[in-house]
Amino acid sequence: MESGIYLGTLARYLLTFVAMCLLCLGVYGALRLARAREETAAGYALITPWLAGFLVFTAGPILASLGLSFTSYDLFNPPKWVGLENYRWLFSDILDFWPSVKLTLAYAFLSVPVGVAGSLLVALLLSADIRGIGIFRTIYYLPAVLPEVSVALLWRWIFNSEAGLLNAVLGPIFRLIGLQNPDWFGDPRFVLPAFVIMSVWGVFGINMVVFLAAIKNVPRVFYEAAEIDGAGSFAKFWNVTFPQISPVVLLQIIMGIIGALQIFTVAMFARPTSAAGRFMNQLVYERGFLQLRMGEASAIAWVLFVIILALTLLVFRSSTAWVYYEAEVRK
Repeated sequence: MESGIYLGTLARYLLTFVAMCLLCLGVYGALRLARAREETAAGYALITPWLAGFLVFTAGPILASLGLSFTSYDLFNPPKWVGLENYRWLFSDILDFWPSVKLTLAYAFLSVPVGVAGSLLVALLLSADIRGIGIFRTIYYLPAVLPEVSVALLWRWIFNSEAGLLNAVLGPIFRLIGLQNPDWFGDPRFVLPAFVIMSVWGVFGINMVVFLAAIKNVPRVFYEAAEIDGAGSFAKFWNVTFPQISPVVLLQIIMGIIGALQIFTVAMFARPTSAAGRFMNQLVYERGFLQLRMGEASAIAWVLFVIILALTLLVFRSSTAWVYYEAEVRK
């Protein structure tokens, strides 16, 4: 019985592989018949599997969710068209939706500057040419390979109000000033600060490595010219390093905003009190998979998409004032 299941799975994999090969050959043949160059036809044929996967598993669901946001759908019955009712209900919901938007935006606005500035600072420290620096770079990169769920559970233990490591360290200070240990995930006042502290974990790992690569790519002659002019460490950073890596800073800010607004795994496993509100992705999960209100969940997801798009465009619009491109000619 079990061997039959495995053979069926293997057969489906093989059929998928054969279908992708035939699709690639079909695209190549069609482009050659259309008098495309051999290199062009081969290139499009090779990316055909990715394009097919993107259309079927990404673009398709995205468009389907847009359609579902205008319907009432519970997974068991056919979708029923309700027009803008889901959006009207969302924007009139003062108990769940607006607190969720407020919490998500507040987390993004607080955590992104901390993450970008912290990653840049760590990268500057690790850019020094000293003995053993490779060991430190490896250590600081390790957070990038740790499972997010394990990290969330670890932070939950650290923030435990009774036996947590953070309160054990800060407890004497709180008692000295006459305060009780904070209930980080039980008191709504401390939930947002706790998540911002947790976001510091993102200072290390991939973000730090990207900044480090950008810093190491700055031509040494620029620093030598600045030193001849008498520039100090801060002047060299502000007038040489930052302008040269400003496109990378822009990228990190945008990626940080997108990641912060889509926070989900850490919030689900940290399990803060519901009185503090829920992040928007949590609300999507609750409405869609717990309450089976897929129309409302899709509407929330699209509102989140619009928020992310608006903030991204705002950052792009502001980049003309502080991002430097070497090949750009400004009038």
